[in-house]
Amino acid sequence: MIKLLLLLLSGAKFGKLALTGGTMLLSMAVYAWIWGWPYAVGFVLMILVHEMGHYVAARQRGLNVGAPTFIPFVGAWIQLKDLPHDAETDAYIGIAGPVAGTLAAFACFEAGRYYDSGLLIALAYAGYMINLFNLLPLGPLDGGRVTAVVSPKIWLIGAPLLVGLFIWHPSPMFLLVALIAWPSFWNALRGRSGGGAYYDVPLQTRVNYGLAYLGLVAYLGAMTYSLHEQLQGMRPG
Repeated sequence: MIKLLLLLLSGAKFGKLALTGGTMLLSMAVYAWIWGWPYAVGFVLMILVHEMGHYVAARQRGLNVGAPTFIPFVGAWIQLKDLPHDAETDAYIGIAGPVAGTLAAFACFEAGRYYDSGLLIALAYAGYMINLFNLLPLGPLDGGRVTAVVSPKIWLIGAPLLVGLFIWHPSPMFLLVALIAWPSFWNALRGRSGGGAYYDVPLQTRVNYGLAYLGLVAYLGAMTYSLHEQLQGMRPG
């Protein structure tokens, strides 16, 4: 009986790994059809590092969390089987992904400069841009989770930013984010969020997360712009 239980448990773990590995390969195959395998593999690995940042942070806070699942052109996510018990915990998990993703993009950037690799520079740019977008201060995105510890009313800034991004570069992804974010945005607009014990966080904690958020956004914004200009210069005229 014990052996059977252990076998089932190992099978469940294998199933999680198979789901992550299978969806990763699917995403790589779809991206490779457009950009080629070298870029596709690097792009998906960049997303994996981001998601593992969330995974490790959630485990550090004692939460039960599922393995990453990938969907082409949407990204990836980890399933929190235990919900954070306060806004600070959610912010800690939320910011861990962009921090890990930023470190991965920085490593890719440095390797690209060292080896004079346009591919690695392009992957670094993608990594910086993905993590910058995820820090948009709105509902389902990491930025919404981080800024909520300061005040959910900051989500009111994220909505026009999302609209501006859609006007600049129309994408179904932005519409999906808007659809998911709408309930939280509506509550913030009507002043129905931000109260209660869940948001009872010390002022110093709010300041710390606010400064960390602004610093990360500033760095990602500067690097995204810089690499965009660099890649534009690499294109044949």
